[in-house]
Amino acid sequence: MWRRIKSSQAFAVFTAPLSIKNPVSVLVLGICSSLAVTIQLKTAVVMVLAMTVVLTFSNGILSSLRKIIPKNIRIIVELIVIASLVIVADQCLKAFMFDVSKQLSVFVGLIITNCIIMGRAEAFALANNPWLSVWDGLGNGLGYGIILIVVGAIRELGGAGTLWGISVMPEAVYDMGYVNMGLMVYAPAAFIVIGLMAWLQRTIISDMRKGS
Repeated sequence: MWRRIKSSQAFAVFTAPLSIKNPVSVLVLGICSSLAVTIQLKTAVVMVLAMTVVLTFSNGILSSLRKIIPKNIRIIVELIVIASLVIVADQCLKAFMFDVSKQLSVFVGLIITNCIIMGRAEAFALANNPWLSVWDGLGNGLGYGIILIVVGAIRELGGAGTLWGISVMPEAVYDMGYVNMGLMVYAPAAFIVIGLMAWLQRTIISDMRKGS
């Protein structure tokens, strides 16, 4: 059973963005939101959930409509579908997670212009069936999410000594002279962390290819 799943096209489409085709660390897409919403782990996780839902559903919907969308207005149709999903996600956040929604501010709305979503719609959803497109959207959303969650955790821990707003840095560490790193609350910290993750990932992938 597991071998059959691993050999399926859907599995390959889903897992590629988690590693060798990660949209942030390999393809360098969606960097703007990575800088803006990763000061805290909670905002990073909520942004990931919103982005993954929009990306997965937009891929599926656009793939289902791909044969009837006129080529000369396909970008307009893509924007309408994506914008509608983003509005739904934004309203759900305001209804159920208002405090986090206020922290995310305009960045949920800016999912509409995220190059990952538009890129997957153009490069994959309009050329493949809905089943594969949904898995592609889910994989790219989670691939994006892995980077944001790691960066958010590192920045919050280093900058405030907390995770999810809960203090986790032992008081004894502060008594020994440790000071929270102010750099972590600024955008350059996200660049540094993402850069190190990209370097590590590319090194591992290169070593694996050499070994094979």
